[in-house]
Amino acid sequence: MSGDSGKSSWPEVVGLSGDAAKQKILADRPDVQVFLVPVGSMVTTDFDTKRVRVFVNTAGYVAEVPNIG
Repeated sequence: MSGDSGKSSWPEVVGLSGDAAKQKILADRPDVQVFLVPVGSMVTTDFDTKRVRVFVNTAGYVAEVPNIG
């Protein structure tokens, strides 16, 4: 769990569409920003407690467990 409130990881959304995963994450944690990112994309390495990156495959489905950061 994160230091704030609520969840910090969403294993249950793996395999869902990116949009469905984003809605689920925002329902659990409306205080975070959710970004859909293609698998293999270059991303910054900084840690942000208000950011969740959702890595999606070429078909638009969640390929990795989204986490705060």
